[in-house]
Amino acid sequence: MGSSLAEVRWPALEDGHLKLLTFNLQVGIQTSAYHHYLTRSWQHLLPHPRRLKRLDMIGEVLSRFDVVGLQEVDGGSFRSGRVNQVEYLASRAGFPHHFQQLNRNLGQLAQHSNGLLSRLSPQHIEEHSLPGPMPGRGAIHARFGEGPDALHLFVAHLALSHRARVRQLDYLSELVQPLRHVVVMGDLNCTPDQLHAHARFRESLPLHPVRPPLSYPSWQPRRALDHILLSDSLQADRVEVLEHLFSDHLPVAIDVRVPDACRDALLGRDTPA
Repeated sequence: MGSSLAEVRWPALEDGHLKLLTFNLQVGIQTSAYHHYLTRSWQHLLPHPRRLKRLDMIGEVLSRFDVVGLQEVDGGSFRSGRVNQVEYLASRAGFPHHFQQLNRNLGQLAQHSNGLLSRLSPQHIEEHSLPGPMPGRGAIHARFGEGPDALHLFVAHLALSHRARVRQLDYLSELVQPLRHVVVMGDLNCTPDQLHAHARFRESLPLHPVRPPLSYPSWQPRRALDHILLSDSLQADRVEVLEHLFSDHLPVAIDVRVPDACRDALLGRDTPA
């Protein structure tokens, strides 16, 4: 867990609302057409002089939110110019708390990671390596507050293959099942219909009726692969995608209203017996 020295720009939980965002950053590679996957693939291995400028622009957007989940961020390797992108974005956007989960360690070449940026202080964070034929997929579990009304937030990046995703959703279902107030956010690499077809996950986290917006590919969105899923104790007042921020995925944002008991737990208040 780390802390930036940047000033928090506004209080979280104002009026019982939390502004959440999930974003597959694609390590800051600008992608706006399918042929860029080929012509700009070298940027997955080598640094680019404009990547830091792109991070600055992304940081300005992230600063409008309370909690941000990041996927495909680099933990500070040669390709990112030795910049830990989670740490850099936390500082740039004024988040006092950040956490990096290293999922695939390629040494000096690449540090494939998930990230969490938060204005609220997590009471506990766990890292989970998700099952699959190849290592490298993971989930961050952050608990905000104490007791049964704590908020549990998961940042996950699931596999491309259907068989691996089924195992990973089974794994997440076990974690989510006993919890009351839950958010699962990230690039889940599956559509809403595919999520609904997974009975075990659907039962552990009754899916919110609001369908997520199309987020992939960013230049002509056709599929909803990036999700912010809520337990039925939480209310979504607004769900939207943001403008194209260089990556091949669009950021997905949601305004969540938490119940009073959960807000009291997050703020460390004692609830009346």
